[in-house]
Amino acid sequence: MAGRRRGAPGPDKDFTFVSSVVKYLLFIFNLIFWIISLVMVVIGVYARMVKHAETALAYLAVDPAMMLMIIGVLMFVLTFCGCVGSLRENICLLQTFCICLTVIFLLQLVAGVLGFIFSDKARHKVTEVINNAIVHYRDDIDLQNLIDFGQKEFGCCGGVAYTDWSQNMYFNCSKDNLSRERCSVPFSCCIESKTKEVVNTMCGHGMQELDYAEAKAHIHTNGCIDTLVNWIHSNLFMLGGIALGLAIPQLVGILLSQILINQIKDQIELQNYNARHRSDPWS
Repeated sequence: MAGRRRGAPGPDKDFTFVSSVVKYLLFIFNLIFWIISLVMVVIGVYARMVKHAETALAYLAVDPAMMLMIIGVLMFVLTFCGCVGSLRENICLLQTFCICLTVIFLLQLVAGVLGFIFSDKARHKVTEVINNAIVHYRDDIDLQNLIDFGQKEFGCCGGVAYTDWSQNMYFNCSKDNLSRERCSVPFSCCIESKTKEVVNTMCGHGMQELDYAEAKAHIHTNGCIDTLVNWIHSNLFMLGGIALGLAIPQLVGILLSQILINQIKDQIELQNYNARHRSDPWS
């Protein structure tokens, strides 16, 4: 009589199962991020709907609402695979979730390394994005609020210098510009006075016509790129902690999904073995 193959599980004493803890922990993990992604998509869609139709396709590359929608949709699809895959114990969906999450994690890692190695090219690309955002400053209220927040928070003005605002059609210094904001900068560039009770919202008027020393008394003249770089160098530990905090959930998702996939595969293998053993007890 042929004995059982060495290493094969026995139908009576060897067994495997799918851990309910791992299964529902992965489901809850994905459910939380699925809800977050749904909120992001709803906010992005609402923001796009309330904007003017004539400018809807003019500045997609710098539109915060569009970026929010794209990230939200990707998260929605990915976490949907994780939720359904964990509940249904579907290997295909779980593998899709695991592979996509791994690819995203590796892309983030590669982007960080390349950004550090090729810092000059990364800086050039960031400069292009900021200049493009300056051009469309008045076209998108979300973009305008984002730029104003950044300039106020970091105490800066423009990309490289405050004169970058001449790239905007409203703030351009050319003589044929009939805008009332000609040669001005946004109010968010202004140095806020703590002594005056009345806020001068026109403090940026005509600042591009002044030289650096004169303008410095009224507005922040340093560009936001250099200011941002200096801030990053001064807060490397904090940024490292944030990066680690973003990486941990991804690694947890990859680990849980891979554990669940292995458990499901083991259970399927055992069921197939038991089926063969029952049909051919001499094998």
